[in-house]
Amino acid sequence: MPGSGRVALDGRWTTDQGAAVESAAARIASQAAGRAVVVDLSGLERLDTLGAWVLERTRAEIEAGGGRLSYAGARPEHRILLSEAVLREADVPKKPALGLVYGSLDGIGRSVVRGRHDLVTGIAFLGEVIAACVRVAARPSSFRGTALVNQIEQVAFRGAPIIILISFLVGGIVAQQGIFQLQRFGAQTFVVNLIGLLILRELGVLLTSIMVAGRSGSAFTAEIGSMRMREEVDALRVMGLDPIEILIVPRILALVIGLPMLTLIGALAALAGGGFTAMLYGGLTVEQFLARLQAAVGLHHVFVGLIKAPFMALTIGIIATIEGFAVEGSAESLGRHVTASVVKSIFMVIVLDGLFAVFFAAIDF
Repeated sequence: MPGSGRVALDGRWTTDQGAAVESAAARIASQAAGRAVVVDLSGLERLDTLGAWVLERTRAEIEAGGGRLSYAGARPEHRILLSEAVLREADVPKKPALGLVYGSLDGIGRSVVRGRHDLVTGIAFLGEVIAACVRVAARPSSFRGTALVNQIEQVAFRGAPIIILISFLVGGIVAQQGIFQLQRFGAQTFVVNLIGLLILRELGVLLTSIMVAGRSGSAFTAEIGSMRMREEVDALRVMGLDPIEILIVPRILALVIGLPMLTLIGALAALAGGGFTAMLYGGLTVEQFLARLQAAVGLHHVFVGLIKAPFMALTIGIIATIEGFAVEGSAESLGRHVTASVVKSIFMVIVLDGLFAVFFAAIDF
């Protein structure tokens, strides 16, 4: 570089000369550190987008090091390219500063808007599922019976052992704590009424639904999300197949069929755990426990839990499949939506159980 700080470029600064262009730009940047440099473009035969971008990148590097680079002898077309290739920093809008109160209200408002959006999306997706079920009912030959049986096996058969174990333990814990409290009044035998009503009406279906949401709901989201990432869902549409009919209907039907069965099995396991604890801590015999249980609960208490189960299964299935279809093309997105699926499903299951409790209390059932 001459002492005057002027650099004259010649030849072609184009894509096919990329290596030479990068080498020349590196020499200019290394020799012009902290100095003012004038680049003469009058000798250039040709300048394309790559050459202009390399020059602008070099200018930014020199200016970042305290120097300055300017152009001379540029033809009009060169100036257009250089002005378009200029490096610009992204304009990131500044987040308005909010106080504690306004920030809290802003967060609540955004959560309400997101909740409204999720509700509208869920209702729309439920409509699509119902329409797909009607189409399948109208064309029974298109129903994927093998997929339904496989999903029932995954949801109900393979999920039964863990649900039986957890329900047995929870039933025993509830009975133990009830006995400890009722012993103060000499009424430990009433623990049978407590665990009978609590498990058959509320705890059995709620506990089973939460475990199914964590086990099967997350699996549905992960499976469909992985298919979305590999573009298998788009491939089904290209082949003229409806992903709702093929992927969603068998899974939701398996949940609707399997969850009531798991609820009944889980309730029986919880009652067994409660009875074992009552005999261990309360001094009850098997005959006394069964007689007290028969007197305390009726068949309608069993129906209360079983009636809730299909609605909770539908809720879990809808949320899990919506989150699966929302997965984008990254592992981070998959993990985020699987987590959202489990959290939303558990939340909605608890809300639904509360609504049913209010409803059954209002009709005295």
